[in-house]
Amino acid sequence: MVRRTSLCWAGIALVLLSGCKAGKPGAVQTQSIDWVKHHVTVGDKDAKNPHSATAANIEEGKQAFTQYCMVCHGLDGQNTGVPFAATIDPPVPSLASKEVQSYTDGQLKWIIQHGLSPSGMPPSDGLFAEDDMWKMVLYIRHLPQAGSLGEPPVYGGSPAK
Repeated sequence: MVRRTSLCWAGIALVLLSGCKAGKPGAVQTQSIDWVKHHVTVGDKDAKNPHSATAANIEEGKQAFTQYCMVCHGLDGQNTGVPFAATIDPPVPSLASKEVQSYTDGQLKWIIQHGLSPSGMPPSDGLFAEDDMWKMVLYIRHLPQAGSLGEPPVYGGSPAK
């Protein structure tokens, strides 16, 4: 009797566990997570970028971005040449995507500074001056065409001339 009960419970556990496979989130889950990120998790929604989008400021933002962000986001912010960008979970987002571009400047700066857990986006607080982070936001707002800058040298690519 005990053996039969144990086998029954083991069978029930096996059936329940077989349904516990982690998979790609559905549309409702994705929309819910996006809403929480935009309205709860990410701060500084109303913060304004103190720098205007001049060519010099965008270039300075690009230089700061290249120092720290290109390893995951590529030189162009769109994951060009990053071998793991699409295969990790969650995947590295293209910074040109509608989702990323829908953040306010203040939110983008907040994400750069504090990271975005559990997405894999690390904080860079202390690595960059406040001005550099704001200028990186300008670069993110004015990304070049995907692939136009080549692949990051760290992955054996060579930047486009």
